[in-house]
Amino acid sequence: MNILVQLVHPAHFHYYKFVVDRLRKDGHNVFVAITTKDILEELVKRAGWKYENIMPISHKGMKFGYLYDMLTRDWRILRMSKKNKIDLLTGSSVEISQIGWLLRKPSINIGEDDANIVPKYTNAIAPFVDVRVTPNSCNNGKIENKSIHYSGFLKLAYLHPNVFTPSESVVMSYGIDISKPYFLLRFSALKAHHDSGIKGLDDNITSKLIDMLNPYGRVYITSERKLNSKFEQYRLNINPLDIHHILSFATIYIGDSQSMANEAAMLGVPSLRFNDFVGNKKIGVMEEMEHVYGLTFGIPSSQPQKLYDKIDELLSMPNLREEFQSRRQRMLADKIDVTAFFTWFIENYPESKFIMKENPDYQYRFK
Repeated sequence: MNILVQLVHPAHFHYYKFVVDRLRKDGHNVFVAITTKDILEELVKRAGWKYENIMPISHKGMKFGYLYDMLTRDWRILRMSKKNKIDLLTGSSVEISQIGWLLRKPSINIGEDDANIVPKYTNAIAPFVDVRVTPNSCNNGKIENKSIHYSGFLKLAYLHPNVFTPSESVVMSYGIDISKPYFLLRFSALKAHHDSGIKGLDDNITSKLIDMLNPYGRVYITSERKLNSKFEQYRLNINPLDIHHILSFATIYIGDSQSMANEAAMLGVPSLRFNDFVGNKKIGVMEEMEHVYGLTFGIPSSQPQKLYDKIDELLSMPNLREEFQSRRQRMLADKIDVTAFFTWFIENYPESKFIMKENPDYQYRFK
């Protein structure tokens, strides 16, 4: 089968990286299309994949730039699909659904953003999407009737223990002593379309956090946005493929990034997310990780003292790492191997859709 995978965000590379490799091992031809976004192209290059960059430059800042970019991506996905005689398209973009519909080829849309978080996106794919595959805790709004839910989380596609083993040697290669506590701070750019009006960690709060944490261990910062010069000494310069190894051994994660807070939680690392999604926009996956498994904690940006108090609480917990690893094991016991499930779902589509509609428990074969 000829399969087209479109990646429009660095996170999408991680979602698909083991799935793509397994599909190719099973004899399928997988063609990868990307757009320029943060470190996405670097990740794909480092993985050694062949790919086509269908949108090297964004025109979002121009009048009608968003529409121009979408139509350009549509045209290039259409051209790529025809050239390579694509049988199935998959990804998290609008154009995957649009071009699949236009060519009358099946399109599998994956994601974990609730419809109320990304209403424009949901409205854009609704007329065209063939199937949307999301975690049980995700609400797909008007396209629920086109949805397949699974017992898992998208980030388990690359952080489940069946596919990912944290490496002490990788962490130590950066001069990080894993025998001593260290803390990871993450600053998101907060420039995505669903981040409009969202606030996170500012310089004053960051200074306070560093002062709080320094007596307990090293502080490292990873940032999508420009750092104040006084924080540069804490910047973590690494191969981006290694970030999850470093995150795995962190004592606590703190950031305004939803994505990395979720990743930390998946790895059993106490995770504090500090932004305005908390309390304003209920995110099903994060709600489950916080209120069912106690692996992450959301704090709105208007309550910095609550953030400091939670850090103090965590630092005072005896056997902090052991406790959160136990919570992680409880979570994993409830969930499936998402990579194995995705691979099966794609290889056997559309039969796999009908199997899941008739017998959702079929997914528990993938543990």
